[in-house]
Amino acid sequence: MLDVRKLRVLRELAHRGTIAAVAEALSYTPSAVSQQLSALERDVRRPLLTRTGRRVRLTPAAWVLVEHSEVVLEGLERAEAALMQDDVTLHGHVRLGAFPTALRTIVLPALYELGRTQERLALTVSEVDPANASDLLRDDSLDVALVHEYDNVPSTVGAGIELEPLLDEVVYLASPGAPDVPEEEVIRSHRASDWIVGNPETLCHTMAVRSCQAQGFEPRVAHRVDDFATVLGLVAAGAGVALVPQLGVTELPEGVVLTPLRIGRRTRIAYRRGSGAHPALVAVGTQLRSAVRRFAESGPD
Repeated sequence: MLDVRKLRVLRELAHRGTIAAVAEALSYTPSAVSQQLSALERDVRRPLLTRTGRRVRLTPAAWVLVEHSEVVLEGLERAEAALMQDDVTLHGHVRLGAFPTALRTIVLPALYELGRTQERLALTVSEVDPANASDLLRDDSLDVALVHEYDNVPSTVGAGIELEPLLDEVVYLASPGAPDVPEEEVIRSHRASDWIVGNPETLCHTMAVRSCQAQGFEPRVAHRVDDFATVLGLVAAGAGVALVPQLGVTELPEGVVLTPLRIGRRTRIAYRRGSGAHPALVAVGTQLRSAVRRFAESGPD
């Protein structure tokens, strides 16, 4: 019978691409990862890897195993969740990852309510870039994560991950004054303005740049800031304009005008496929949705 631990190593290699990346994710040495893969090749009596320079490629037989590994791992998650259904008292430890704006506005209120109502359920929180969340879920570093995507920057979570809708947001143009142009020309009207965008390789950075490109210009980037409170402070100081999602507007500095755009951001709850029925994850999801409802009631109009 095939060893689930070896299958997990092969699955990680399929997602991460290099033995070194798998070793780092699973806290193994590269040598140990190679040994696991060689042992799996002996178990199935056929080659699973071919080398191309410093990288390895999976053979067709390896991809067959990866596909079935997803089914096996999902079944194990479902089995664990089913066993927990019989527990009278909710308990356990849930590791949650989320991006900064969600941590402040959604996760912290949910954490407070869980501590008040579920004393035996421990929730630990990590700040996580949505681009890394799927890998952290797959390698069992997290149990649940909040991820997002923009209309013009779709995200790909990959195999083995399930998503549940949590929040749909409006994206605003934050500027020192109200634009005196039709809605479809709001962004274009700032083609000569300085722009405040996120750091490269973040979804927020890509969203801002693509939104400007769609209006026929490259943004003149004056500041690169990921924290939206600081972004709004810079706008208030006259340092430029920015695109800010609804969760980023917890306080609006004097003098800053928010203009809603036809750009949306969707936040989702992500977890390993098969684990969604686990009572602890159900409890966490319930409180996250309650926090979203409270935010929607008090957020900007």
